[in-house]
Parts: sequence; structure tokens; C-alpha cells
Amino acid sequence: MNASLFIAYLVTIAVLMLTPGPDMLFCLATGLKSGPRAGMLAAAGAATGEIVHIAAAGLGLAALFRSAPALFDAVRLLGAAYLVFLGVQAIRNRHAGIGGKSEARRESRAYLRGLMTNLLNPKMALFTIAFLPQFVDPERNVPVQFVVLGACFVTLEIVVDGTVGVLAGRFHALLERPRARRNLNLAAGTVFLGLGARVALER
Repeated sequence: MNASLFIAYLVTIAVLMLTPGPDMLFCLATGLKSGPRAGMLAAAGAATGEIVHIAAAGLGLAALFRSAPALFDAVRLLGAAYLVFLGVQAIRNRHAGIGGKSEARRESRAYLRGLMTNLLNPKMALFTIAFLPQFVDPERNVPVQFVVLGACFVTLEIVVDGTVGVLAGRFHALLERPRARRNLNLAAGTVFLGLGARVALER
């Protein structure tokens, strides 16, 4: 792999990961709502979704979204509806307490929700297929380079988004009074709703 291309890639994805996006905001909201472990699990779920996007890009499947705008819009709106659903649920259950079985269930669902949020964002597939090849040296082993670049992307996503989720979760753990729990759930629900609106309106 070309060393200069690889360094440029690492710098670029570091800047991208530090810029708040749907995955980071989702991990932030999940950590606020359900604690640090859930925030990290949400990041792991989003990273798993990115692995799927990278694999699809490698197989050329993401090009399907380019040739079928209706399919792209359908997946995008489905993802937006899912985020809105999570937001409504968080607001409806704003008085839910911390700990106990309900908390354990929220943690167990955090990974799956992170995965679904990422998978239902078709822009991630388009971004992956457009972005990664820019840093591939065609004179060298292309599949191996694609795997290495993808692994770096996923690892950095887990580190950055996971840190955001865990820190948000620490904040959550400090606010265990009923009123604070309500406000945290309202805040998380508002973030989810905002993300849903953003995904629905983006082109």
C-alpha cells in the first residue's frame, strides 16, 4: 500500500469521524438515555453496519442505489421512520427509571439499534463506494488494500463514537433523580427525532 496515500486516508477519516454525524449523535443519545455500556454497544452496532456497507461497496452493490433512486429514497425514508420511532418511544417513556430489567433490555437493544440505524442510511453505502477507492493504489493488491482501509475506518468509528457514547453515559449516571431522568429521555428523544428529520430531508 502506498504510504503517502495511507497517511492521507488516516488523516481524512480522523477528521470525518470527529465531525458529528448520524452515528455519533445516535451514540450520544443512546448513552444519555441508557448509560455508558449502551453507548458503546450502539457504536459497535453502527460499526458492524459499516462493515456491511464496506463489503457491499466491494461487491459493487452500492451502485444499485445510484441506478435506482426510488430504492434509495425508500431505504432512506425507512431509516428516518425508524429514528422517529425511537424518538417517540424515548419521549413516551421519559419517566422510565434507571436500572432493573428495563435498563438491561435497553442495553441489549442498543447494539441492534446502532446496527439498524447505520444499515438504513443508504448514504453510507454511497459514501463508502465513492470514498475508499480514492485511497487505493491500483498498482498493488486492491482487495487487501480495501480490507485494510475498511478495517481502519471501522476501528476508528468504534473508538470515536464509542467514546462519545461512554462519556454521554457517564453524564447519564450522574443524573439519577426522576426529573433528571425525564429530561435525559426527552433530550435523547429529541435527538432521535432530529436525526430522523435530517435523514428524511437529506438528498
